[in-house]
Amino acid sequence: MFLKKITLLNFKNIAREDLELGEGVNCFVGDNGAGKTNVLDAVYYLSMCKSSLQMTDGQSIRHGADCFLLEGQYLSDGQRREKVVCSFSRKGGKILKRNDKEYERLADHVGLLPAVIVSPSDSALISDAADERRRYLNAFISQLDRTYLASVMRYNAVLGERNRLLKMQPDETMLGIYDRQLCEHGESIHARRREFTERLQPIVAEYYRRLSDDREQVELSYRSELNDRPFEEILRAARQKDLVNEFTTAGIHRDDLTLRIGGYPLRKYGSQGQQKSFLIALKLAQYAILAEERHERPLLLLDDLFDKLDAGRVEQLIRLVADDAFGQILITDCNPTRLRTILDRAGSDYRLFRVENGAIEPILRTGDEPAASAETTATTPTSTPAPQP
Repeated sequence: MFLKKITLLNFKNIAREDLELGEGVNCFVGDNGAGKTNVLDAVYYLSMCKSSLQMTDGQSIRHGADCFLLEGQYLSDGQRREKVVCSFSRKGGKILKRNDKEYERLADHVGLLPAVIVSPSDSALISDAADERRRYLNAFISQLDRTYLASVMRYNAVLGERNRLLKMQPDETMLGIYDRQLCEHGESIHARRREFTERLQPIVAEYYRRLSDDREQVELSYRSELNDRPFEEILRAARQKDLVNEFTTAGIHRDDLTLRIGGYPLRKYGSQGQQKSFLIALKLAQYAILAEERHERPLLLLDDLFDKLDAGRVEQLIRLVADDAFGQILITDCNPTRLRTILDRAGSDYRLFRVENGAIEPILRTGDEPAASAETTATTPTSTPAPQP
């Protein structure tokens, strides 16, 4: 997938920008808060109909404006042209159009323009509660399976109704109806989550091995009560506890991903660099599966690429994403000299953009560049192929 041009209007701190992007690597450099991440978030918005951050649509409107608009012009790997426009206004809500035709349901768009983002906010997958990891799985699988997305939406709706019933005088007949609906949707959700976790595990391990030079072994597994017994039996056993607590205490809404390094919990025993490497390996594994299933290389968005990574792991990451298995890549960084040095030595085709106070302008390859920070410049190795799922 190739995003040829993107237009941003009143999106966060960006008043109006029209950007022509290259098919290879596109780098956005500037100080923290300049608006680099906003560009990547706009690209994610056009793929997933929402921000990659925990922000509402209203929070993405530029201060002083009443609406924002994003437009992307794409060319698929199969040479299919797509134009997608996403707009949001405080009065009219969100509208999404594909080739000038408005979607009736936003969920119908998810998966058309596959995208994978790696950002500092991914740390929530390790440090925060299980709902963050379930949210990750839901977003990942939904790009491949719209039936899964519909099941998740229906499960959550039924769960809400069941919890409201438990707060009143519960009717056994209604509880039985809700239980059957939870089982129907929950068992299909569980099966898909378990399947994709099992597919992710060996690819995550291989990418992590390359990033860490075989220094550590990592594991990824799916933890669920449904791994051991049927959902119907679980709900029946939890009925009295649900009545006392007045909410549903068991089900796939309590499942989790278990992340380990060297056999121990990653959150407790992994260093910051190890945790970041695990997250990158997870996202690259997601990329590999999306590319295989969709027969389309997703857009790869690398926000704050060098955050918490030592030079060696950065070098390994550049090797991986420089391979032909990857398509268009968007990168943000505060240090243009470091970034250009790595990409020049790797022989990567790239475009460089300076971002300052929401304004974006291209930097000529032979022209001046912004002043580099005092950070150490990393060297770049040659390219090696990425592992396949």
